Amino acid sequence: MTRPPRPPQPAWHPRSAPPDGPDRLYTVTGGRSRVGPHAFDVATLVVTEQRPVPGMQSEHARILRRCERPTAVVEVAAELGLPISVVKILLGDLLAAGRITARHPRFAVQAQSPDLDTLEQVLRGLRRL
Repeated sequence: MTRPPRPPQPAWHPRSAPPDGPDRLYTVTGGRSRVGPHAFDVATLVVTEQRPVPGMQSEHARILRRCERPTAVVEVAAELGLPISVVKILLGDLLAAGRITARHPRFAVQAQSPDLDTLEQVLRGLRRL
């Protein structure tokens, strides 16, 4: 009796580090474990300012393609399948190079404060009720 052929094995052995293991993440970030001077929150919105260029690190190019519309840092991390800490380092690289802009949503749209006269009129109207 012959055995059926074995299914193809993954490129990595289950007992070894997966493709997204610590060695790969170390390489992706160039050995850095901290974000530079840029503080990214998980809700920070990122928008691409320049298209990817040939020879660019593949993760940087993927981020630029993903962020053509405002995208939260947490969404970028989920899309890339990378830890948020690694994505923040990559975003810091892109921000320093001027390839993205980043803005926290609470600062993205700040309504102009109403003038004092308008507030007084509203207060008078409420008192009359």
